[in-house]
Amino acid sequence: MTSARLSSYFLNSVLSLLFSVSLCSTLQAQSLLASAPLPDAPTPFVAAAPPLITTPSRLNVEHKFWDKQNRALLIAAAALNGADFAVTRANLQSGGQELNPVVRMFGRSNAGLAVNFVGETVGVISLTYFFHKTGHHKLERAVSLVNIGSSAGAVSFGLLHR
Repeated sequence: MTSARLSSYFLNSVLSLLFSVSLCSTLQAQSLLASAPLPDAPTPFVAAAPPLITTPSRLNVEHKFWDKQNRALLIAAAALNGADFAVTRANLQSGGQELNPVVRMFGRSNAGLAVNFVGETVGVISLTYFFHKTGHHKLERAVSLVNIGSSAGAVSFGLLHR
């Protein structure tokens, strides 16, 4: 760099620094003036609102995990998983083929098939309990409903295609 360029660069840096400092002090002075109260302005009067008394809604009430609805849903899910096991086992023993790839891994023996359907039932109960504990009560019920629907569909399909 030449000395003329260096001095020009230095001069520009100093000028921009001075401009920044002067701009900041101007902005600070304006903010101090704006924050001061106006001498003629009336003070607003706001009456205090009465305290609100609310009763908890029915949606916020915590329910027990083993309430009537959960018991019915989980018993229905377990019963339909048992029916799905029985229909799948009967179809496999009569030469049928398992269409579900996950169940196909376990379907080589009766014990493996039983482990699959018991594991599915335990998984549904566990996921339902997890959603209950985390406060997701709609999802808690939905897990059982989805399992009931899928098991009912599998049982119906298995019975129709014997």
